[in-house]
Amino acid sequence: MGRRHRPAFASAGTAGQTVPVSVSGSAERLRVLEADADLGTVADAVADALTAGRPIAPLPADPTAAGQVLTMLQPQLPVTEDDAAVVVSTSGSTGVPKGVVLSRSAIRASAAATEERLGGPGSWLLALPTHYVAGFMVVARAVAAGRPVHQVGRDLAGLSGALEAGAGRSYLSVVGTQLTRALRDPALTAALARVDVVLLGGGPADPALLERSRQAGITVVTTYGMSETCGGCVYDGLPLPGTTVTLHPAEESHIPSSVRRVVGSDSSGTREPEGRVLLGGPMVFSGYRLRPDLTAAALIDQGPQGGRQVRTNDRGVLVDGRLRILGRYDDVIISGGLKIDTAAVERVARQWPDLDGEIAVVGVPDPEWGARPVAYAEGWSGDIDADALRRYLEARLARHELPDVVVLPTLPRTSSGKIDREALRRGVDELTTRRRNEGICDSSAGRGEG
Repeated sequence: MGRRHRPAFASAGTAGQTVPVSVSGSAERLRVLEADADLGTVADAVADALTAGRPIAPLPADPTAAGQVLTMLQPQLPVTEDDAAVVVSTSGSTGVPKGVVLSRSAIRASAAATEERLGGPGSWLLALPTHYVAGFMVVARAVAAGRPVHQVGRDLAGLSGALEAGAGRSYLSVVGTQLTRALRDPALTAALARVDVVLLGGGPADPALLERSRQAGITVVTTYGMSETCGGCVYDGLPLPGTTVTLHPAEESHIPSSVRRVVGSDSSGTREPEGRVLLGGPMVFSGYRLRPDLTAAALIDQGPQGGRQVRTNDRGVLVDGRLRILGRYDDVIISGGLKIDTAAVERVARQWPDLDGEIAVVGVPDPEWGARPVAYAEGWSGDIDADALRRYLEARLARHELPDVVVLPTLPRTSSGKIDREALRRGVDELTTRRRNEGICDSSAGRGEG
């Protein structure tokens, strides 16, 4: 066998130390990677896992989260899935974390498809934690292609130095919060404009954020995917090579009547009926760690010709041939007998011109209404006029869709950088007031067909 080619590793501003990886013992046993492992150690472990080494499981930095992940992993038990390379834990923001088993072939297929879509090999810039699938895949893509990966930090402070040290094309993966904050810094904005492609994932892309980025000369590509598909597999609404997107009609996929009342919804383009998003292709995961029941519920076997598909919890629609995610099925709540799509309400709220940071609309339990919508607005640089936001929403939403408005200095986030919506739901009773649209309890009130 020929000698493996290992990529170069560097940390911006510091010399990254590469530590050899021991692969002694059973190849079927998990190797747990602590959160404080340096980039060279992580990359070497990924390189071994993608060949003949032990499958790995990166841990989050938060001690409580790491303990939950270890309990889920049970690393003393063997990995039974064929060709397993890594077990990536879900964020756990909606419950106990799950372990997503990704195979060597799935990771390599995802890396190759990404490279093809982005225009060829390049250096990768790491700004996300490696226990999170997007951060892990930054390292895995570099390893699979034999290319450098540079640590730039979650605040992107090392971005300029990494770009100076590198040559050729460069790729960076971030979440919306990182991009929003970077645009407040002229030096970081200029550095981002030098990156060939900035992949933006982790949640819905704010159209205003995309526009500001493009005006600044930053090449942003939005991504959609999940841990179960080796991260993003749909870029700017178009599936990567080898990826299939299917919309499966289901009873719960019908558009709630209240959603059609949202004036601010974008209805442009040729739009097909919505459905549950199914994702297929060689990048699909092998199963959930020690949970065959969850695996059976999430994986759909299409047979020898059709391959496997991941059954997501996302509602999507094809607009002019591009996939648009409308929200999750659990975004639709029943409040006083009326359906409210909190994702649609959030899309309208994001268009408010005075929004300072990010905004999240969630449905929270309510003893009288069953559930009620609450909009949490983030004010980074000053106070947000909650009354002005509510007046903006009143002109664009049906009466029963109007959320309570709560302004916070910053929204809670998971270790991956996503807004922690479950934390917002749990803490809402101490932060919100009762709904102002008293009297909306008739299930036929205000529905309409407009």
